[in-house]
Amino acid sequence: MKLLRRIAIFVVVLVAIVYAGAVGYMYFNQRALQYDAQGEVINLADAGLPQTENIAVPVGDSIVNGWYQAPRAGMPLIVYYKGNSGSFTEEHERFEQFVADGYGFVAFDYRGFPASPGSISQQGILDDATAVFDWAAAKGFPIVIWGRSLGSGPSTYIASVRDAQALLLETPFLSAVTVAGERYPFLPVSLVMQDQFPVNEWIMNVAEPVLVAHGTGDTTIDVSNGERVYALAPNKDELWIEPGAGHSDMWARGIWTHARPFFERAVSN
Repeated sequence: MKLLRRIAIFVVVLVAIVYAGAVGYMYFNQRALQYDAQGEVINLADAGLPQTENIAVPVGDSIVNGWYQAPRAGMPLIVYYKGNSGSFTEEHERFEQFVADGYGFVAFDYRGFPASPGSISQQGILDDATAVFDWAAAKGFPIVIWGRSLGSGPSTYIASVRDAQALLLETPFLSAVTVAGERYPFLPVSLVMQDQFPVNEWIMNVAEPVLVAHGTGDTTIDVSNGERVYALAPNKDELWIEPGAGHSDMWARGIWTHARPFFERAVSN
């Protein structure tokens, strides 16, 4: 019996050590796990955007770098908040379509992503998002907001504290900590995660009309996140759930055919 008791105690201690090690690893490496900030920066000259300009927006003592093009007369300006991997420049096909249809846009890399110097944090992303929105708002055009994946965090936050015409959320999370908890249900992520992006709280203060787009094949952020975000939105416009679409499929699956009429409705009201 003594031997069995010692073995049981040893197993419990070993499990506790392994568990504590896993929690410690997650805590000290959480931003490397949460963000994939590597990737190629495509030169503006190599994109099909001859009228677009490079911009550098001051944020405190730092800057964020991006692209900007004004809209045609009477059209809105899209403030675009990117996802958690690579550079915004990789999505130039989207911006080319925006411009072809008369929309203006501003898009950028948060600090710590390939085109902008600095380190990544939730507060840094929110500060960058605010500075870029305010820079864009000063241009005087109607503004619509588009947040993709990670960008659903800063875009929802901005819509809750600034005035815009519309908020489009592409593959959003209910909160970043919700996704982490779903991915690592055995870890106390709510206690140790620093960048939690509580979209579920911010969306409650969003007066703008909201469109949520998500795919049932999304294995990065489960579609239930988008459904729950939409359920919380005070000013619902459309919930578009695309059967079988993965996390990076929404553009190819036709999100622009939903975004355009959504923005037209919002700006005309």
